[in-house]
Amino acid sequence: MKLSKPIAVAIDVGTTTIAASLLDCESGERLAMTGSLNPQREFGADVVSRLAAAVSSADNLLRMSKLINAELERLTVKLLHDCGADSRDLRCIGIAGNPAIEHLLLGLSVNSLAFPPYRPLFSAGKTTTTASLGWDLDQDAYIFPLPGGFVGGDLVAFLYGEDVCAAHSTQHTARLYLDLGTNGELALVAGGKIYATSAAAGPAFEGGNLACGMAALPGAISGVSFVGDKVRISTIRNEAPSGICGSGVISAVAGLLDAGLLDQSGRLLEADEIPSNLANHVRNVDGETGFVLYRDARRTIYLSQGDIRQVQLAKGAIRAGMEVLLLRAGISGDSVQEVILTGSFGAVLSPEHLKNVGIFSENMVKNAGFVHEGALRGVEKAICAGDDFAALDRLAESIKVIPLSGTPAFEKHFLEHMNFPKLQNGA
Repeated sequence: MKLSKPIAVAIDVGTTTIAASLLDCESGERLAMTGSLNPQREFGADVVSRLAAAVSSADNLLRMSKLINAELERLTVKLLHDCGADSRDLRCIGIAGNPAIEHLLLGLSVNSLAFPPYRPLFSAGKTTTTASLGWDLDQDAYIFPLPGGFVGGDLVAFLYGEDVCAAHSTQHTARLYLDLGTNGELALVAGGKIYATSAAAGPAFEGGNLACGMAALPGAISGVSFVGDKVRISTIRNEAPSGICGSGVISAVAGLLDAGLLDQSGRLLEADEIPSNLANHVRNVDGETGFVLYRDARRTIYLSQGDIRQVQLAKGAIRAGMEVLLLRAGISGDSVQEVILTGSFGAVLSPEHLKNVGIFSENMVKNAGFVHEGALRGVEKAICAGDDFAALDRLAESIKVIPLSGTPAFEKHFLEHMNFPKLQNGA
């Protein structure tokens, strides 16, 4: 059955994963959703690696531009096909990503992002056509505004979706917004102002660059719990385990800490140091200690010592970024009345787990909430707003970007928060 109504496509292009949806423009209803891995990952798992590749070679930049545009067109066509929709009814395609992603999408030089003062070539949202980007499909496309060099359209979309325009007009509230991903973006609304920054967390929160890591796709271990000396796992869509995604990694590390199998420095204990049957899960894999979460005849899924170090680097960067924003706003963490978290980590993360690994303080745990697909939902809302995206530019202009690179306060807090918090059981 063919749809015959004005429709639009919303796309959140992450460093690791892409999410796209098809909308009914009149009702705002989501008609279909799809997603995939970002094909630019062949040039590196993080933004810094891709910027370096693009700067070193015009051919690399062109290939990354072609890769992402081909994938976005494929996802758009898939959405139309899955709903029996006609491309002639497609009114607009809205695309949000971090500054590097948006520059590569448009085929722009990334030199201004790769070198000081790390500024984008554009800040206001851009209206273009998909044909100009190399698509066979010719539609109007809107690229989200970029507040700063590493604070992008995806954070603008997340904040817009959460009505931050209204929230930041209240002088006596403090809210923290976290988009945990490879390029972790943070915003603090306090004193009638919006402060934002970006911390290069690496791909651990999205399951990247881990021994058995994968994106939040069916079969990914998304939750891990320890019941006595037994390990329980849950997977996305309850499919057979095939890897572990970000939420699974965080819950596994939190569980290992709580069970006393990790010390504060992040060292995974050897089997002969563990008095319980959990020692049977500790194996030497490729020369390093690992903790086996699942095993069958075909595969072994484990968390390696190197994986745990990746989590430490990621959580240290995010927590340090939070501390810098609090310092700039002149408030303490205890003043934050609400924490809103989103990301492509795979499942709702327990605030207690985030506290156990050292990302959240006790106050943040009490005031934490989660938004699924925060950036994508913001793109959807903007497409249906009918104001020609003017509110997005106003929001982006109101954001005060705080750079972290070379900031002594960031380096100090990063080192402070590299270790895990003191273990509850005193192990």
